[in-house]
Amino acid sequence: MKSTTLLLAAKRYAPQGIVRSSGSSTNPAMRFPCLDKLEEITEHLKSQKSFYNESDVADNTQRQNKDPIYGKVKSGFQVFESDRPLFLDYGGVLPSFRIAYETWGKLNKEKSNAILIHTGLSASSHAHSSDANKQPGWWEDFIGHNNSILDTSKWFLICTNVLGGCYGSTGPASFDPADGMPYASRFPMLSVQDIIRAQHRLISEHFGIDKLYASVGCSLGGMQSLCYGQQFPDNVHKIVSVSGCARSHPSSIAMRHVQRQVLMADPNWNRGFYYPTQEQPHRIPPHIGMKLAREIATVTYRSGPEWESRFGTERLDDECPPVLCPDFLIETYLDHQGEKFSLEYDANSFLYLSKTMDLFDLSQSHLVRSERKRRETQKAYESNEGHVGRSLDSHRSHAMKRRRTTSTEEARADLARGMAPLRDKEVLVVGVKSDGLMPHWQQREIYDLLGGDNNRKVKFTELAESDSLYGHDTFLLDLEHVGGSIGRFLREGA
Repeated sequence: MKSTTLLLAAKRYAPQGIVRSSGSSTNPAMRFPCLDKLEEITEHLKSQKSFYNESDVADNTQRQNKDPIYGKVKSGFQVFESDRPLFLDYGGVLPSFRIAYETWGKLNKEKSNAILIHTGLSASSHAHSSDANKQPGWWEDFIGHNNSILDTSKWFLICTNVLGGCYGSTGPASFDPADGMPYASRFPMLSVQDIIRAQHRLISEHFGIDKLYASVGCSLGGMQSLCYGQQFPDNVHKIVSVSGCARSHPSSIAMRHVQRQVLMADPNWNRGFYYPTQEQPHRIPPHIGMKLAREIATVTYRSGPEWESRFGTERLDDECPPVLCPDFLIETYLDHQGEKFSLEYDANSFLYLSKTMDLFDLSQSHLVRSERKRRETQKAYESNEGHVGRSLDSHRSHAMKRRRTTSTEEARADLARGMAPLRDKEVLVVGVKSDGLMPHWQQREIYDLLGGDNNRKVKFTELAESDSLYGHDTFLLDLEHVGGSIGRFLREGA
């Protein structure tokens, strides 16, 4: 059944007639309302002083004390600040950083009922509504008082905006403390392990929690959840990973690569330096590239069978001649999703975090390489009085080059060694057969690497296409199968 909202949003792209050429052309020229709309947005942005909040302070010494919140204000969160440097897996450093977070429920006296919720790539910390922000959260129906999945009368829930994001946590739009200017593409590359080490500071230093009851996440959040158990096995009891993986697959990397290439091809991206400055307060963000990248991403988030049932091959108006702008319902859906997202999320955060997903790797060889790189970075940072320096980036020893695995067996053994800290944890892995971005066999691989049927502590749930047609986004929508599996797993032994 077609959504009324979708049809209304799509009508502006319906054929508006034909523009006749002034010459003696055989056929009249088409109109392009979709391009007209993009030009209107560009002109509107030119008239604005700034396209993200809290960035209008003229003095850079003041600006660096306020991280910008990109797009719409995401209110209601709190901020944890760490003044200790965070040395990163790929050679970068953050001299200080901030993590935006929200909580629901109450931490008990023993501090034993805390659950950390990890987000996907583009989500804020606002998983559920609160008195500080009454807007529904991205996991609204999964959380609540006496809720069968995540019960706030029993659990103390914590959700963060990931490091590298743009909803309160330090990311590319944040100001580099060295000069008070936005990091832009000077922001260092992150690993999922880096994100987890930042979150662990929030949990241990701010909340004083020695051991989480559970770490729960889906997609990028599923990667983070596994990582938390790998990095801090003594500090978490249960692990939930939905639509995650043990190491990114080439097919997923290829899909995200195309999105990044389209975004970076937007001339307004300007190699990452599109944020307003005192000299150029009217810079335009790469909204067109961001819109197209989001449309491609949306194709990977949902499934063909779902779209067949929702849209089929229906056009807006079969009586009108076809046009090159959207006129199939599926085209209007993608166009609406891209336009809605294009100014609500920072393009650089999208680029960086999608690359972080590509780089995800739980293998032992990755752990060894990254630990060595962090030590080198710390040494360079301390010897150069707060600067990493170019030498670390340009001179790479033979030992730091990635060892190429020569067989599938060798690669799996490497992963199994890296995941060893998880084998003694209670782990729930959920896969979805309609998921094209992170196919269900990747979740089955996690289960097998942790011992599979020979490890009673590890559980695996796989949703058939008859259970869910929503593809990768199933974790946002399926209360019965995804939510039910999580709720039952958390209650076991509690």
